[in-house]
Amino acid sequence: MTGSASNQEAGALEGRSDTPPPGSAKRSAAPILRIEAVSKTFEARRGRKRQQTAALHDVDLEIQEQEFCAIIGPSGCGKSTLLRIIDGLIAPTSGTVKLHGEPVTAPGRDRGMVFQHAHLLPWRTVQKNVEYGLECLKVPAQERRRRASEYVELVGLQGFENHYPSQLSGGMQQRVSLARVFVVEPQMLLLDEPFGALDAQTRLSLQTELERMWTADKKTTLLITHDMEEALFLADRVVVMSARPGRISHAVDVPFDRPRTDAVRAEPEFARMKLDLWDALKKGMNE
Repeated sequence: MTGSASNQEAGALEGRSDTPPPGSAKRSAAPILRIEAVSKTFEARRGRKRQQTAALHDVDLEIQEQEFCAIIGPSGCGKSTLLRIIDGLIAPTSGTVKLHGEPVTAPGRDRGMVFQHAHLLPWRTVQKNVEYGLECLKVPAQERRRRASEYVELVGLQGFENHYPSQLSGGMQQRVSLARVFVVEPQMLLLDEPFGALDAQTRLSLQTELERMWTADKKTTLLITHDMEEALFLADRVVVMSARPGRISHAVDVPFDRPRTDAVRAEPEFARMKLDLWDALKKGMNE
């Protein structure tokens, strides 16, 4: 009997399979983030009655160091809820989230969150908005200005340092938001549909910008998106969630080399993978 056959027989005897669950494909190193059996139920009062809504059910997911993972799923499936649990903004009803083996119980400087809307401070300039997190960390003023200036240039906003948010387009505001998170050097980036509110041309431009920044920095990243092309262009792995209550129903590794350019979108394999993701999404919506 071969070693592989022995492993399969042992798994059968234990009543389990060697195939990992969709959200935890086999990886060589210990994960930086481990989500185990996470469920979330929201409760609302309607008159004298309490109504419960199950947003997530038994979610298992592992993210490796320096991995870019994208999560897609139907509207209302709990994607953003899961991201907020990872950030420590809300607690799961059951299950655990561990970052570097430690339970996540509150927001921390080891995670940086970018939301769909930039949420810039309107009374601060571009430079001062990017410096804000460094101020909170008590970074000395000269070092703060130097680091913020580097990231303002990195996102292509040199010359706009003294502009206020109201003087910027939506795409430029999101560039500031990205710079503000990158500059504090979190261990993990959490991106909640950061380009979802932008027009198609700006969205494509910022996807390319983010891919360039990520390739240079290789920061562990979890992206929530509705855009299958965005997920395939940016991520190392794409995870599909089912309809509410959300759970992991499918996962696929993305094979394209980095750095990636817009040319990858025209590759036959890119089109095939997009169709496969759409099939997985439709299947998840009907489960």
